[in-house]
Amino acid sequence: MPKSFYVFFIFLIAGISASAQSKVGTWGIFTAIMPGDSAHRWGGYSELQLRENSTFNQFNYYEIKAGISYDLDKAFTALIGGGRYTTYDYQNLGAGPNTIEARFWEQMIVNQYLYRIKLEHRYRIEQRWLNGIYRNRFRYRLNVFVPLNSTKIEAKTWFVSVFEEIFLNNKEPNFERNRISAALGYQFDKKWILQAGWINQYNYVPNLSNDKDNVLLMLMYRINRKNSAKREHMPSTGD
Repeated sequence: MPKSFYVFFIFLIAGISASAQSKVGTWGIFTAIMPGDSAHRWGGYSELQLRENSTFNQFNYYEIKAGISYDLDKAFTALIGGGRYTTYDYQNLGAGPNTIEARFWEQMIVNQYLYRIKLEHRYRIEQRWLNGIYRNRFRYRLNVFVPLNSTKIEAKTWFVSVFEEIFLNNKEPNFERNRISAALGYQFDKKWILQAGWINQYNYVPNLSNDKDNVLLMLMYRINRKNSAKREHMPSTGD
C-alpha cells in the first residue's frame, strides 16, 4: 500500500472519533461510473447510498439509482436517471419503511477547468412519487474541486472537494432543502477514488430547526473503456 493510503486512514479515524462524541449521522456512498469521452460519448453510472442516524449506528435509509449519460463535449454532459429511496424508523426497523420514493430525473452538467480550480455546475429536474404522491423538484449544485499535489485530478492526486446544493419545488414554500459539504479526497489510480469529510443537510420546515451534520465517506470505481480518449474527470457524487 502507498504511504498516502495510511495517511488517509489516519485522517478517517481522527474524523470519526471526533464526530462520535455528538449526534452526527453517517452517509456511505459507493459509485460505479463509466464516463463518456470524445470517442465514446455514451456513459452511465450506478450508486448505492446507506445512511445512519448516528455515527456508524442506527441505520435508517438507503437509496439505489442508476443513469445513462451522453457527452455533448468536454464541458457538457446530459443524463437521465431513476432510483428508489427508502426511509425507516431506526428504532423499529421491523415495522418496514416509513417512506418509499420512486424518482426519475433529467440533468445537465457543465464543467469548467480553470487551471487548478475545477467547477461543476449541475442542473436537475426531478419527477418524484413519494408514497404514491406525485411531486416535482428542481435542484442546482455547485461543486468545486482543487487538486493539492498536481494541477489535474489524476492518479496519486490529493484534492479538496466543496459543494453546495439548493432544492426547490413548484409549491409554496418553494425552498425545500439545502446541502453543503467539504471533503478530502485521494485518487489512487485510474479506477479508485476515496473521499471523506462532512455534509450538512437542512430541510425547511416552518417554525422548526431541522438540520443535521453527517460523516461523509465515498468510494468511487471508474470503468475505463479500451481506446478511450485520455481526459480529466471530476470525481463528483451522483447525488
